[in-house]
Amino acid sequence: MPKEHKLQIIPLGGLGEVGKNMTVIRYDNQMIMIDAGLAFPEDDMLGIDIVIPDYSYVVENKDLLLGILVTHGHEDHIGTLPYLLRDIDAPIFSTSLTLGLIQSKLKESNISSMKSTAIKPGDSIKLGIFKIDFIRVSHSIPDSVGLAIHTPLGVIVHTGDFKLDHTPVTNEILDIYKFSELGQKGVLCLMSDSTNVERPGFTMSERRVGQMFDEVFRNAKDRIILASFASNVHRVQQVIAAAFKTNRKVAIVGRSMLNYATIAAELGYLTIPEGTLVDVEELLQLPSNQACIITTGSQGEPMSALTRMAMNDHKRLEIQPGDTVVISASPIPGNEKSVARTIDQLFKLGANVIYESMSGVHVSGHASQEELKLMLNMVKPKYFIPVHGEYRMLIKHGQLAEQLGIAQENIFVAENGSVIEFTRHGACVAGKVPSGRILVDGLGVGDVGNIVLRDRKQLSQDGILIAVIALSRSSGEIVAGPDIVTRGFVYVRESESMLDEAKEKIRQTTERCLENGIIEWALLKNQIRDTLGKHLYEKTRRRPMILPIIQEVK
Repeated sequence: MPKEHKLQIIPLGGLGEVGKNMTVIRYDNQMIMIDAGLAFPEDDMLGIDIVIPDYSYVVENKDLLLGILVTHGHEDHIGTLPYLLRDIDAPIFSTSLTLGLIQSKLKESNISSMKSTAIKPGDSIKLGIFKIDFIRVSHSIPDSVGLAIHTPLGVIVHTGDFKLDHTPVTNEILDIYKFSELGQKGVLCLMSDSTNVERPGFTMSERRVGQMFDEVFRNAKDRIILASFASNVHRVQQVIAAAFKTNRKVAIVGRSMLNYATIAAELGYLTIPEGTLVDVEELLQLPSNQACIITTGSQGEPMSALTRMAMNDHKRLEIQPGDTVVISASPIPGNEKSVARTIDQLFKLGANVIYESMSGVHVSGHASQEELKLMLNMVKPKYFIPVHGEYRMLIKHGQLAEQLGIAQENIFVAENGSVIEFTRHGACVAGKVPSGRILVDGLGVGDVGNIVLRDRKQLSQDGILIAVIALSRSSGEIVAGPDIVTRGFVYVRESESMLDEAKEKIRQTTERCLENGIIEWALLKNQIRDTLGKHLYEKTRRRPMILPIIQEVK
């Protein structure tokens, strides 16, 4: 009996979450990968810098990997590459701006070599049995593409992040003709962006933001400070255009913003009129009605330039009464409090802050319900997998597809690690592969797990108490101590009597254990920890981390 060929779609990130997008497409013993992104840590991930997907499945099958296809240059699509490329050696295919941003990230991570090929929307490449078409889409960063992956079992369409913008800042209009053509010929499976599925109607055009900027710049009497995502090159372009029209000079502040702008300008994606861009020192010498600052900090990040200005902590810039501050971004879920705190502080310093979504100074880069319906109707897939969204978004997108006539059994609301398998006879979820999250803390990749996070949480809530006692090796008697050191638990000077009681509890417990013949230090430490824990909880209703230290002396 001949072997049955199998086509597998294996999402390793991006499902049930917004971020760390990574998907493997496998046909027999050939694989390609779409995107390799990161996510930012949640509030309970204390000390964690970034979160990347568990890509152990890719490393285990690296000999089968033919290439990595990157849809666009946002961090949640390229941020894992500096880590992944240490473990695998696969060529990258993406547009010029995306490649420029990837190379910059790799340079920061001291990765000097990268196999890469720059493509243009409309290009096609061949990787093994896969033929890949790169399709122009509109998004909040230039040079974004969707993918049509031709396989022996049918075509898989991956939209990437997209919206339908009829009047974009550049002429990067979503290629309706190509998506419709694919739909006419027949599409096996569509994987579509779910981020804005909860929003009815259409997403506003990016050009609408430019019109609002023109109005803000005309009306502002003093300096303008505008914060946006560093990667939103279209937004930066519109700020520069508005500044030029109103005879303002522009300074770019913030490392990531400067990095993105430099790369975009070098590659021709950002047009800056001569004499418009100046450094900060020169800008500070200008009259306030001739100055504009583009900066980072739209998400209230503690170390960003805008947050530091709001807290009077920036080494060169400070907010002045009369400044107009425009926050041209909506808060990512989880960042609302940080953004609100920054806005409050800016108001306290006398700034006029424009931040409401109603003000029109920000529009999303993702498709709303009517655009998502249009994509489904253009592509007409047999099977549908909603991607790039939290679980409720995937469910909603699946329901939307069902309303448009896709059979419920052909809609796969999957999880990271699910193997969605296609054969000549149908499709099903055929198991799981290793997936999850890898936490990056400083130079440590994956060395911080749930136990370490639990300890950090406990330390942050109730502090630590260290109990030190010295015992004689020969007689087993207490030679010195016990001594107690606390951090983040109680203020020692006001709690001396309670800590003296704790020392007595340690002494009594140690003596009782030694009398009962317990000489294993591990057992003795457990007894001290249990007794002390109960005593402190009775006194304070707190549970500090208790660390007994036993010193053995001659």
